Amino acid sequence: MRNPAAPPPSVSGRWLLTTLSIALAGASLCCWGTLCLLFWQGSWQLLYHPAAEVARTPASLGMAFDPVAFAATETGQTRLTGWWIPAAPEARFGRFTILFLHGQSGNLGNSVDGLMPIHEVGVNVLAFDYRGYGQSQFARPSEAHWREDAELALKYLTGTRQIAPRTIVVDGEGLGANLALEVAAAHPDLAGVILRDPIPEPANAIFNDARGKLVPARLLVRDRYDLDRPAVALRIPSLWLLRIASPPNPGMVEESSAFKKVSAHKMQVWLPAQTSAPKEESDSLSRWLGDLPALTR
Repeated sequence: MRNPAAPPPSVSGRWLLTTLSIALAGASLCCWGTLCLLFWQGSWQLLYHPAAEVARTPASLGMAFDPVAFAATETGQTRLTGWWIPAAPEARFGRFTILFLHGQSGNLGNSVDGLMPIHEVGVNVLAFDYRGYGQSQFARPSEAHWREDAELALKYLTGTRQIAPRTIVVDGEGLGANLALEVAAAHPDLAGVILRDPIPEPANAIFNDARGKLVPARLLVRDRYDLDRPAVALRIPSLWLLRIASPPNPGMVEESSAFKKVSAHKMQVWLPAQTSAPKEESDSLSRWLGDLPALTR
């Protein structure tokens, strides 16, 4: 006698729904993880905008300069390139050397106009491109790389060129001003620091991006360029050059949080918001540099 056929195996609907839910959750997690990875890899482009081609040099404005390359690796390849712009013979402030830190966009070629009023004051200038900018070694920009590059430039000045730290002034514009404040706070042996339109909370350019709201951006991005922390630690004189549409009314000047936190000697100057105001800028630099010897005794 033959046995009746066994019933086909059955799968419960609950099991199917549970399996499908787990698969969908796993796929969603993988997609979100991939999104986080892509954001981590590319978010720097929301803050930094480097350019490789250096379209202008100081010669375009009649400034004599020497191209320099420094910070060699173990293989002898130099990491950083820039310009040494010497002060004119018998210049009033020829004893000082400005270490110029440009902003986050372009490269040195975009800073030529800004270097002119500095040169006209009568100081030596070292301006260089960070890694990833201009002709410097390629590397993805970051706060850690910028800080390391600035330290290498200081080492070049004090080591290779034998310039005394007490005659070096760090000068930064835009995001370079935030970096200059960090460097100055870490080197109380320098003469002073010049801050041109530092950026409050620059990392917000990343955090406020629509893509940044889909991922834990504050955990993925380490660059902060905080102004308040180094401002508290600053022990050398500082000159803050800020551009505004119109001069503030007397007694109505709004000081930034970072400026208020500086306990060392500080000077704040409001400049016209035009692309350039060389005379006003040169006059402010001359006054400040003229006071530096007395401030740094």
